[in-house]
Amino acid sequence: MARILIVDDSPSQLMGIRRIVEKLGHEAITAEDGAAGVRVAKETIPDLILMDVVMPNLNGFQATRTIKRDAATGHIPVILVTTKDQETDRIWGIRQGAQGYLTKPFSEAELTEAILSTIGHGSAPEPEPEAG
Repeated sequence: MARILIVDDSPSQLMGIRRIVEKLGHEAITAEDGAAGVRVAKETIPDLILMDVVMPNLNGFQATRTIKRDAATGHIPVILVTTKDQETDRIWGIRQGAQGYLTKPFSEAELTEAILSTIGHGSAPEPEPEAG
């Protein structure tokens, strides 16, 4: 099971993404804006961060850059999950250190694929070695 930090200022988005994360068998932790996201990432060292972009206090681009530049959190993959759908936004997000970029609205299948392609199945058991 992976620990996934969801950073979004919309309670309905947080709840919807959390439902998908937990359905995949992972632990979901949340933060309500970019500044809180940076703080929670440092406190919990999650396996993955799903980061909104348009938020108060610290936007997702700034929060991602802060997380990726910190030695304690720089290894954590970040997927930006945002309504910003321009190619320049995608390029800027990747330049800030994001590993992936998912545009809202997204389907459950799209978010699942983004999570699994970044961290794998997480809760799937390891195959047993064959005896012999």
